[in-house]
Amino acid sequence: QGPLIVSGGGAVQAGGSLKLSCAASVPTFSLYNIGWFRQTPDKGREFVAAISHNGDTTAYADSVRGRFTITRNNAETSVYLQMNNLQPEDTALYLCHEDRQWPLRPSEYPSWGQGTQVTVSA
Repeated sequence: QGPLIVSGGGAVQAGGSLKLSCAASVPTFSLYNIGWFRQTPDKGREFVAAISHNGDTTAYADSVRGRFTITRNNAETSVYLQMNNLQPEDTALYLCHEDRQWPLRPSEYPSWGQGTQVTVSA
């Protein structure tokens, strides 16, 4: 199956935007729900957003609702996270992971990959 490839992070000022991507190279990608998570050394890992296998259901953490938008394109085997009005508290390593069930079960994931760093300065 291969790992999910996460990209799109970077350094921005408060109020800026970034678009993250989570990509796979397997046709069965469309069978899986995808979640975005973020982690910091002091706060650990937290849920950010999720999208169902066919894109008809989404979920967001309260902290990002209204600012972040999750979408997917199964033909491209990719899920995206559009992040607007970024704030310093959004600074974290952003990770994505697949899950065959809804709601997602991040406590059961054996590995997370490398992720992409987002740094927001005030």
